[in-house]
Amino acid sequence: MGLSPIAFDIETSGLGDDAVITVAGFAHEIGESIILNTGGRDPPDQQRLATALDEHSSGAVALVVCTNEAALLDEISEIASSQIDGDRHYLTAYNGETWNGGFDLPFCRTRFLTHDMEWPFRDLAYADMMETVDRFDTGDERDLVGVYEQLIGNESCDPFEDSEAAVDAYEAAEWLPLLKHNLADIQRTRELALLAGRFVPQSDFGMKNLQPPGTS
Repeated sequence: MGLSPIAFDIETSGLGDDAVITVAGFAHEIGESIILNTGGRDPPDQQRLATALDEHSSGAVALVVCTNEAALLDEISEIASSQIDGDRHYLTAYNGETWNGGFDLPFCRTRFLTHDMEWPFRDLAYADMMETVDRFDTGDERDLVGVYEQLIGNESCDPFEDSEAAVDAYEAAEWLPLLKHNLADIQRTRELALLAGRFVPQSDFGMKNLQPPGTS
């Protein structure tokens, strides 16, 4: 295929109409880039958090702390333009956007629309790992954690049993557990993408271009 995966995952404050993105993370060749939205609360010690996250990365974690969602979306756009090269990379997520649903990209589109901001993922290939890993036998497992444990099984830094705990952590301003959860998910997703790149035919990746037709 010739393209390197960049894994993407978001955390949110819930699923209601007033929900916002609390964390956005990217995993790439040399480490991870993570953005935290504190929701206007006092900013944490950014260096302390980054150092703690580095312990769980094979590279380095670049952490940005924002006070609101608009600033977080700006940082997503900056990463999309400066770190993601459409000739070298493809974006991937787990149930980020599938043929009949998905979560991360639809949620992001709504938030970029709400803030009247331009869609950042232009002329970029995307493949969803939830669909691609169907080419492996994972029994009844369909969620990211279950599939990852079946196919790879490495220990992760995830402190949570499920993603709902990330909502509680955000409300309680428990930043490090929240960030470790996001870090674990982007690492799992990228490892699955690398595994799929070794075994799954290119035609089964279901690549699509994220460029909206009205902006080409």
